[in-house]
Amino acid sequence: MSDRTELHLHEQLMLLALRDEKGTLESKASMYAYALGGAILAELSLANRIRISPDKKAFVDLVDRSSLGEPVLDECLAKVADAKRRARATTWVQRFSQVKRLRHRVAQGLCRRGILRDDEDKVLLVFTRKLYPTIDPIPERRLVERLRTAVFSDSRSLDPETVIVVALANATGLLPIHFDRKDLRRRKRHLKRVTEGTMAGTAAQQAVLAAQQAAVAAVVAASSAAAVSASS
Repeated sequence: MSDRTELHLHEQLMLLALRDEKGTLESKASMYAYALGGAILAELSLANRIRISPDKKAFVDLVDRSSLGEPVLDECLAKVADAKRRARATTWVQRFSQVKRLRHRVAQGLCRRGILRDDEDKVLLVFTRKLYPTIDPIPERRLVERLRTAVFSDSRSLDPETVIVVALANATGLLPIHFDRKDLRRRKRHLKRVTEGTMAGTAAQQAVLAAQQAAVAAVVAASSAAAVSASS
């Protein structure tokens, strides 16, 4: 976890997916859960709790079951430890994205840090909806500026956490929420280098690649399923 942010990767991506004032999900953040799932996979890998095989199958194996001290990460680690069969990174991203009340649990962790506020309102005067408006905008501002530097500067060396956040935000449609699409298109070649993990150093490159590719595969599968459902 980066000393500059003091936030876990999945918490950083949650901030990118939420509207600051309303505390609801951004309209373009429909695939945010896969970003969270990919971030969790990457964090477990960077923390040496799991190993992702370097081949195309990207199987995940348990290395160390000891607690990381963060409930969501520990629950996902337990799922890997208790699994009866090996599974690929793509499968684990999907499973992690479906952890019960994932969005609320991550957001409530940010509430405990004093970054968001736990609130609610009524929809159609009947249904209660949870909201998480921002009360301390500084962490997200710093995060967005860090991503801006990563995307729009020509730095050839980035820390693994930043590379993973950029890769997952790009794969799941969160980057265009914060940066102009035309500007992002101009940086397409640079973004490709970032998201391939080549700027993260060899130790983290596999975690970056596996998390991003698994998240992309999950997004494609979800989009295909939605298209089939809409046409039926």
